[in-house]
Amino acid sequence: MTFLPFTRPTIDEETIAAVGDVLRSGWITSGPKVKEFEAKLSEYCGGRPVRAFNSGTATMEVALRLAGIGPGDEVITTPLTWVASAGVILAVGGRPVLVDIDPVTRNIDLDLIEAAVTKKTKAILPVDLAGLPVDRDKLYAIATRHKLRVIEDAAQAFGSHWQGKRIGMLGDFVSFSFHANKNITTGEGGALVLPADIDPALAERLRFQGVTRHPDGGMDVDVLGGKFNLTDIAATIGLGQLKQLEAFTRRRCELALRYFENFDKLAITDLLLPLRDFRNSNWHMYQVLLPTAVDRGAFIAAMKARGIGIGVHYPALHLFSLFRHQGFKEGDFPQAERVGGQTVTLPLFPAMVEADVDRVSCTVADVLKSAA
Repeated sequence: MTFLPFTRPTIDEETIAAVGDVLRSGWITSGPKVKEFEAKLSEYCGGRPVRAFNSGTATMEVALRLAGIGPGDEVITTPLTWVASAGVILAVGGRPVLVDIDPVTRNIDLDLIEAAVTKKTKAILPVDLAGLPVDRDKLYAIATRHKLRVIEDAAQAFGSHWQGKRIGMLGDFVSFSFHANKNITTGEGGALVLPADIDPALAERLRFQGVTRHPDGGMDVDVLGGKFNLTDIAATIGLGQLKQLEAFTRRRCELALRYFENFDKLAITDLLLPLRDFRNSNWHMYQVLLPTAVDRGAFIAAMKARGIGIGVHYPALHLFSLFRHQGFKEGDFPQAERVGGQTVTLPLFPAMVEADVDRVSCTVADVLKSAA
């Protein structure tokens, strides 16, 4: 039986041919295709300035620097995310302050944020887990009351909406990822949507070693930047993917709905399903929580033996050694620890067909029955 991975990018032949054209052009690093990609992203985000980077991690690090976050500053974020969300705070010298999650949305619990605010707090870095947006109205009301910047980790939320508006059209800094497992990909890459008070030229210098080039061939370096630029090869893939975003998102919603319908029929009462949000979520991932009595490692192995790949997104990051060294410990965030310990990501990508979802659903039921 053919192995079904938990995700796989869909790259059409037109995009593959366009990449060949770029390779033949001789201009393969940052150039005209990056500019074109940024223009299309800006159009998608309602005309806001957007700059492309070589990863979503880089966009968040640069956003923190643009927001003035540095040594001693505190940034509030969630423990249930990819390690980069908190790692970039450490990278700029700041201190990640973690707040537990809402067990329903599995996003940061906004009701707990204000209790974590101190005189050192400078920003909030929320994460849209699996493409389900954090409540933007509530988030920005908190940020406004406490005069905090917001760096939206919308790595998984490209194509998601809040109250009818695309994520990226409103807000402060918005960071997207175009990693290979995201809803659209550039292979590796990301983009940063900039607020009105930030000079896009400074973001450009920070992504390319602080360099400003002059028309006469001279240059200057006035800030310490990194090497975060996107290539024209990657941007060309992104341009092809953007054309398919609407179709990709629609297909993900159809597949997610079929999962819900299947699990409703199968009536696995102790399998906790994600929040059924078909208005805002882009269905980047379909995550379920296993029953507490089921060993996750054994479940993943059993599914793999039947030809189905399973992901884990994510273990609670405060339990990693790096963050234990920051003073965090087991028991600090019980909801994140529970969800992080029981979550599995089922296959979901646009090239799947209904029979794939049916196969996964029935196999999940069989494996859980065998484990009972």
